This record gives sequence, C-alpha cells and structure tokens, in this order.
Amino acid sequence: MTGTTPLAELSAAGVSIWLDDLSRERITSGGLKKLIEEKNVVGVTTNPTIFAGALANGHAYEEQVAELAARGASVDEAVFEITTDDVANASDIFRGVYDATDGVDGRVSIEVEPGFAHDAAKTIEQAKQLWAKVDRPNAMIKIPATVEGLEAITEVIGAGISVNVTLIFSLQRHQAVIAAYIAGLEKAQAAGIDLSTIHSVASFFVSRVDTEIDKRLTAIGTDEALALKSKAGVANAQLAYELFKDEFATDRAQNLLRAGANVQRPLWASTGVKDPSLPDTLYVTNLVAQGVVNTMPEKTMEATFDHGVIEGDTVSGSYDAAREILDQLEGLGVSYDEVTALLEKEGVEKFIVSWGELLETVKTALEAAK
Repeated sequence: MTGTTPLAELSAAGVSIWLDDLSRERITSGGLKKLIEEKNVVGVTTNPTIFAGALANGHAYEEQVAELAARGASVDEAVFEITTDDVANASDIFRGVYDATDGVDGRVSIEVEPGFAHDAAKTIEQAKQLWAKVDRPNAMIKIPATVEGLEAITEVIGAGISVNVTLIFSLQRHQAVIAAYIAGLEKAQAAGIDLSTIHSVASFFVSRVDTEIDKRLTAIGTDEALALKSKAGVANAQLAYELFKDEFATDRAQNLLRAGANVQRPLWASTGVKDPSLPDTLYVTNLVAQGVVNTMPEKTMEATFDHGVIEGDTVSGSYDAAREILDQLEGLGVSYDEVTALLEKEGVEKFIVSWGELLETVKTALEAAK
C-alpha cells in the first residue's frame, strides 16, 4: 500500500476503495494486482454492463469462447462460465486482502441475472448457483433491492452467503434492506451457521439521484431551485449513513453483533460524476466516513489519486443540513418518492438491456468460433 496519496488518506479515514470494473485483461495482465499495491484498492464490483463491455473489447476471452463453442455450450451456459471464472480468478488475487482484513475486504461481487429482479425464487436459486460455482469465501452475490429482492436477501444471507445489495436509492428501501439482512442473520444463527463468516454491503447509489433531480430543478428554473442542484445525491447518502448507524445500534442488531455478526456496511455506488461542470471527486471527498465502501469507476479513482482532497469525516454531523436539502426539494415540488422509484425502475431496466447485450456478444462470439 502506498503512503501519502489521497487514496491512502481515504483508506486511512476508514473508506474501503473498491474498483467498479473487471475484465480478464485486468486479471491476466497483472493490472488488478497493481491496483492493490499502488492504489489501495481492496475490492471489485461487477455488473452486466461491465461484463458486456469487457467481452465486447479485446481478445482475452477468445480461447475460452472457442472451448465453450467446441463443447456445444448454450449462450446462457457460456455467460455463466465466463463471468464466474473472472470472479473466481479476481477473488484469488484479492485473497491476501481478504485474509489481512478478516474477511471485511478483498471482496469480488457478481450479480444475479437482472431479469430475475422481481422474482425472489429465481434470484435465490441463482444466487446459490453463483456462490457454489465461484466457490471462494471472498465472493459476494449482488441482489437488487427491489421488493422481491428483499425476500431473496433474507433467504440468501440465511444460507450463509455474503451479499452485495445493489440499486438502493431511497432511505426507506435502505431501512428495509437492513431489516432483510438482520432477518437473514437470525435465520443463519438458527441454522447454526457461524455469523462471522457472513458479510454484506448495501450499495446506495449517488450520482444518479443528482442527475434526475437536477433535471427537475433546471425545469423549475428559479434561483432557489438552481441553488439546490447537485446537492441531493450527497445529502441522501449522508442520511443513509445516519440510518445505518441507528439501525445497527438497536438491541436486535446488537445481539447479533455480540454473537459474531458483522454490520452491513454502506457502499457508495454510482460515484462517477455525470455532470462535467462538477468536481470529478465530488462523490468521494464528500462521503468520507468510517466503515464505508466507495466503489469507483477507474476514472474517478485516478482523479482522486491525482488531486482528491481528503479532509477526514465529511458525513457525521451533516445530517441536519442534509435533511434540510431534501425538505427544500419537497417544498419545490420535487418528489423524493417519485424520483427514487423511477431510478430503481430505470436501474433494473438498464441492467436488463446490458444483459441482453452481453448475451448477444457471447452468441456472436460462439458462432464465430464454430
């Protein structure tokens, strides 16, 4: 680990830096290992969009695609084999981090098929299949925080599987996700599973909130509205951290923690800045708190490494000001509930589109290899 870089300072402030990207080229070239050594990276997240991009670019998958084509693998089987191989190999690279942090970090996440987002039974089934196939203790299975996903989270955690809950936009849903995790821990405890082996993060999306709300503020166009632009995403995440602290201070949660359970850490997702007029480290430097994860696109990570200014905890103590921002938005007619419901719907839809692109890319590659 490097010493006096902004990323090192961020890490020292209690933020786990995860890369929001994975490809076979990163794995085989040594690039991923280098990020661990030089950029304080302690985990990786993937999603259908990332895998679709990785497979569409470069030649790293050609040999495996040829093997899969030769044995007559279906497109679905090929996608399953390719993505789980990448996650297993990346998990091996991060195994040292996993061991050094007692399982807190060194995590590599793989997502259930997004088309199952509203089907709890299929989500549970595939989560178990992915966990068994990757077969690494430092993997995490990503499950979307839809209403149906909540049931799946409880069941999968109850089976002793570590989960990255994704696509959380609202505080109400975050609270429900924490409740689903706690219920899962209680199931695992009743089944005699060692609670210390189960880890979870709650991926709370940031920049997408600003993108949607800023669009509405621009349409309103008053000075009061324009003054609130690009403030909602950070405020929402700050309040998510407050909620996290409160929910894990309850007697029910504390009983589980005393029995060896881990808290479900907040993870800041969607931390790449979408508006080029904003500081490119906005969603990193304003969300520094002990015991959180920030999963960054490489561009955001490099910007933070180059010129990020880390000033310690920028979350604790911000809650009243954050609440005021959300109250002002409601006062202007920008509905928090409407925005967050829309973002969840769009988030699932975007991943389904990416999944379709991934399937199409693999189908084309399999046909070409025959």
